[in-house]
Amino acid sequence: MGCTTILVGKKASYDGSALIARTEDSQKGSFCPKAFKLIQPKDQPAEYQSVLSSFRLPLTEVPLSYTSVPNALADEGIWGEAGINEANVAMSATETITSNARVLGADPLVASGIGEEDMLTLVLPYIRSAREGVERLGALLEKYGTYEANGVAFADLNEIWWLETVGGHHWIARRVPDDSYVTNPNQLGIDYFEFNNPKDYLYASDLRRFIENHHLDLTYTHEHFNPRYAFGSQSDKDRRYNTPRSWIIQRFLNPDIQQDPQSFFLPWCQKPYRKITIEDIKYVLSSHYQDTIYDPYSSAGSQTSQRLFRPIGINRTSQTAILQLRPDQPQETSGIQWLSYGSMPFNTMVPFFTQVSTTPAYFAETGEKVTTDSFYWTNRLIAALADSHYQEHEETIMAYVEKTMAQGHAMINKVDCALANGRSVDFEAENQAMSDFVEEATQNLLSQILFKASELMTNRFSASD
Repeated sequence: MGCTTILVGKKASYDGSALIARTEDSQKGSFCPKAFKLIQPKDQPAEYQSVLSSFRLPLTEVPLSYTSVPNALADEGIWGEAGINEANVAMSATETITSNARVLGADPLVASGIGEEDMLTLVLPYIRSAREGVERLGALLEKYGTYEANGVAFADLNEIWWLETVGGHHWIARRVPDDSYVTNPNQLGIDYFEFNNPKDYLYASDLRRFIENHHLDLTYTHEHFNPRYAFGSQSDKDRRYNTPRSWIIQRFLNPDIQQDPQSFFLPWCQKPYRKITIEDIKYVLSSHYQDTIYDPYSSAGSQTSQRLFRPIGINRTSQTAILQLRPDQPQETSGIQWLSYGSMPFNTMVPFFTQVSTTPAYFAETGEKVTTDSFYWTNRLIAALADSHYQEHEETIMAYVEKTMAQGHAMINKVDCALANGRSVDFEAENQAMSDFVEEATQNLLSQILFKASELMTNRFSASD
């Protein structure tokens, strides 16, 4: 699965929140309809069975409730992807990453192990901190193995952790510096690691022996250990498909730093030139290399340059979640899940409180049938109609994004004010009102895009009856 992740430490964010965000992109040639669900303890399976592998595990612990964005069609399993549990711990799973033949030869992938399909369901309901998430997933990986290489993010009110799998059974994890942001686009990203600093670094129990036995450390003795060299890749595909996505995000958040879009030395984490907002994350995860020769919607470059790099805001994004853990807020409003469906240049991010018992039908009841009663399918229609004349539709879409995201912030501010003044709040009603507002605005956007797209059809003629 092609995805793009950005993580923002609490001192680097606009309001002190820990922020983890990722696009979930389906494979080429397929749609993957998504649904926003609240999973209650009674809905959590007592015995988990994977669909894509033979993995089976009894889940005997008492689960917490949690939000999830599973596949709307269950033919390939759950694929919960992103959520916040009732302890206000967030998890994003997973970013498909790269490895190399040396690692896979030393610790082969495990066909009967766990993968992206399983991880959120197996971990998020059972953890009360980001560190616990790393430890639980790490233990599962060491015992059962995985059949793919993945990166997974965890966050709570105090910390963000990023875990990367190494071969079939090994893993590393690093705490994101509070004053920095992280970019991770489908490749193993961590480029600095300390083995004797458990406050900020965790790893599989036998990892040091594994590295030594298989000669995986490629750094010289006077340098720090670089997991990207040891466990990751430096391929021609990386230069076209992966690293340019880190470059364009870092170009926006650090315009003061000049970097090569195909460099293998782009840092995993950076301090931004200013604090990062929800709107910044929406913008960079919608990126198609604006203001560069690589933008497929621009006339600035050539046909070759415009198709040279894989955009972040690609046509096959299924869903995008920004998981926000807000400091100094009541337990009921600390966690907010900002959600969108479909291709990011054509949609908006919608905030929902997560300490609820149900989610709005417009976001939850996605079916196989294309219908404008679904936020998912309406966004797909808008993107397909607007794409061929993007510049003619761009201002209309930008106005829609600003209007709906402003309403999202207004909803959050209204609830915060009510609670600060001792008034009670119906969080499900607030979520529903937000959904209703977005549904009307999205329907209006579809009408505008459809009208303008019809005016731009190839068979138009200047004279009329």
